[in-house]
Amino acid sequence: MRRNIQNRFARPTRIFAALIAIGISILLPVQAQCPAIPNIFQTSLLEKNQPGTEITSEQLQQILASGSMPVLDVRFPPEYAISHIPGAINIPPDLVADPTNVAHEVDEIVARYGVHDDLVLTCNGPFCGKSKRVAKALANLGYDHIWRYQLGLPVWRALGNTVQTDFDGFAYIFNRDQTAVFVDARPPQDFRADTIACAVNIQPGEADAANNDGRLPLLDKGARVVVFADDPQLAKQVASEIAKKAYWSSSYFSGTFADLQNNPQVHIHGSRRCRDE
Repeated sequence: MRRNIQNRFARPTRIFAALIAIGISILLPVQAQCPAIPNIFQTSLLEKNQPGTEITSEQLQQILASGSMPVLDVRFPPEYAISHIPGAINIPPDLVADPTNVAHEVDEIVARYGVHDDLVLTCNGPFCGKSKRVAKALANLGYDHIWRYQLGLPVWRALGNTVQTDFDGFAYIFNRDQTAVFVDARPPQDFRADTIACAVNIQPGEADAANNDGRLPLLDKGARVVVFADDPQLAKQVASEIAKKAYWSSSYFSGTFADLQNNPQVHIHGSRRCRDE
């Protein structure tokens, strides 16, 4: 009697287990066929019928890290000097030509690179048409390995990546933007000995504290924040940490503090008005 009862309950259990196994065997191939949903670093605009092939932010990060192909920034020199993706090369337009005319940029690219070279073009973001126009002109000349980071500088920054500021850009910001914050990333003793007017000292690992103690403008995340040091890599490290605190307009200076001291374009001890005054 007991064995019959056990067998009576065992049969449905075995049938149920078999059905589960069959269901799993059916679902697994279906799941394998479904592509994983990309995260924000792994997607692009996905525009159709456009010249060149779009790449994602993640792909651009990999290209820059490996140096596998040149990244060409086709914006005007002042724009590039103020802020550009680190490692990008400026191929500027003709300052006096029609902005839609890309002959100057194309001639420069043709002089430097072959028709089968891999090239990445980028400019001012999703609505910047210049990289598309340059890509189309190059394709018409037989260039067959053109890539575009169409998301451009604005999205690159919005995703927490830092950007580079060259000397002319630093001078422009220092002399014209009274709301900008300048961060001295050198050791505290060097900062106390000499720094630029109104600078604040932020060391690696201090971005979170600086965001809350007043060194960074907590209520003005869009303010320009420019980091400098004696070593540009140190400045880049601190700028990267600041960018992760949602300061999307932050950058690092590609030179050194000595470069700032010795150039007449920037009067580092001048009468600059500090933000909290």
